[in-house]
Amino acid sequence: MSDTAKSPLDTELSRLTGRIEELLAAMEQLREENRALRQRHESLASERATLLQKNEQVRTRVEAMIGRLKTLEHGT
Repeated sequence: MSDTAKSPLDTELSRLTGRIEELLAAMEQLREENRALRQRHESLASERATLLQKNEQVRTRVEAMIGRLKTLEHGT
């Protein structure tokens, strides 16, 4: 068989090699996307915790202000 003529097996192997390379590239892209999404999730979870803490602080302060206003109202 000559070097220029490919056998059906060589053609199939070339096709499969190309497909494997495509799948590896897709896998790497998905791995990077997954990493970015995990990082974003961690960032959002941290931001959420901070906002919940601030919300609780504000709620406590508002309740204290309401209590002081009621005290002033009953004192006059």
